[in-house]
Amino acid sequence: MATLNNKVKAFIVQGLATYMTPSEVVEAVNQEFDGLKVTRQQVSNYDPSKAAAVNLSQKWRDLFKQFRDDFNNDIQAIPIANKAYRLNMLDRMARDAEKSKNRPLAAALAEQAAKEMGEVFTNKQKLDHQSSDKSMTPTINNFNGDAQAASQAYQDIMGGK
Repeated sequence: MATLNNKVKAFIVQGLATYMTPSEVVEAVNQEFDGLKVTRQQVSNYDPSKAAAVNLSQKWRDLFKQFRDDFNNDIQAIPIANKAYRLNMLDRMARDAEKSKNRPLAAALAEQAAKEMGEVFTNKQKLDHQSSDKSMTPTINNFNGDAQAASQAYQDIMGGK
């Protein structure tokens, strides 16, 4: 088992806090630190949510919590959470599908981009406030701060003088 310095330990804690699996962290450590070999079990010792981390120091527990909270609260830092990124990705994929003459995939990607632009996957709803016979069509009165005109309109609606 390799002896880990604080920089490697912090890297492991950050990876685990951002929901990487121990296997993914092992691979990332190997790439980031020039072939440093760590095991999944060694990595698991830095995840406070696992029983293997029973002896983990408070310093690493606090760092894990900080990374986890930052990760969960900063959704905009995840590229695919941004509409422009998703559209750019769909565009690249559609061009590649077209080059390889995969027309069904290109069509599906075009449809996905159209849905993305039309906000199909949002919780927004457009409401039509008109009745079918247009008898209850809302009217918009713009009095531009004219209290007298607004008062008169209210009186007219309420049937008062």
